[in-house]
Amino acid sequence: MAANLGLGSAQFGGDYGISNTRGRVGEEDVRQILELAADCRILNIDASHHDGDVERILGRNWPFPSPFKPQIRTLRLEKGLDWLESRLRRSVDHMGLVRAHAALVDAAEDLTGPEGDALWTRLEKLKADGLISKIGISATAADQPVLLAQRFKPDIMQVPASILDQRLVRNGAIKTLAELGVEVQIRSVFLQGLLFLPREALPANLIPIGPHLSRVRRIMAESGADPLHAALSFALNLEGVSTVMVGVTSAAELRAIVAASERKPPRINYDAMALSDDVALDPKQWFADLGEQATRRLVRVA
Repeated sequence: MAANLGLGSAQFGGDYGISNTRGRVGEEDVRQILELAADCRILNIDASHHDGDVERILGRNWPFPSPFKPQIRTLRLEKGLDWLESRLRRSVDHMGLVRAHAALVDAAEDLTGPEGDALWTRLEKLKADGLISKIGISATAADQPVLLAQRFKPDIMQVPASILDQRLVRNGAIKTLAELGVEVQIRSVFLQGLLFLPREALPANLIPIGPHLSRVRRIMAESGADPLHAALSFALNLEGVSTVMVGVTSAAELRAIVAASERKPPRINYDAMALSDDVALDPKQWFADLGEQATRRLVRVA
């Protein structure tokens, strides 16, 4: 069974995405996006308090009663568990709701640290109290999501996967998570817009992957697919995935995504599209000063 679409909201709070030329989404656009999402039964909404004032923006603009399943996220543990719980309660209140569908641990390293078990116990209490219906973990490939799932038994795991980043597909992690009974959500299916960025617009740290991106686009063209259609088809048909989270800056973009998701999957060599470059697969490094490491990458590619 194909996965469903969910909606990320990072663009509602800031200039998120390397190919985002529109900037932060205005509230009228947010309202139109949410109305279209409701009409299309795109109900999972991922709200992060790291991105501007997203929670309040959502609370001001979605219909009531809300048909959506909003997900909130934890902040880091530096201020203690009581403060973290208070912040989660405020997140729900900011959105004008009585409860949230889910709460995700935003930084998996908090769970592997000394207060990890106490953090999870606190989330289980909030679930028992009815503030949230499900608890989960937002993880990266480096966080070893299968081990986290085996230890904490979350309801949800959210991990990155795309035609460019196939690490958790190739090592079987996504399939294993589903077999453990975990609801698997995938994010970064466009790798923060990198898939759509012209080669000449790549930041310096990504110049070494320019030839690979050109090859990926050539494979798509030869298969009669565009990047949007190819990326969504790959994500929506991954075994074990329940929800594919996407981000948009307008209702028109969401319509295009919905239309592409309903098209017949292309016959395409996805294996040839996977990246193995550690810097390209980590958006935190795209604009970092890599010094000699960047030089070595350029020489190696050349």
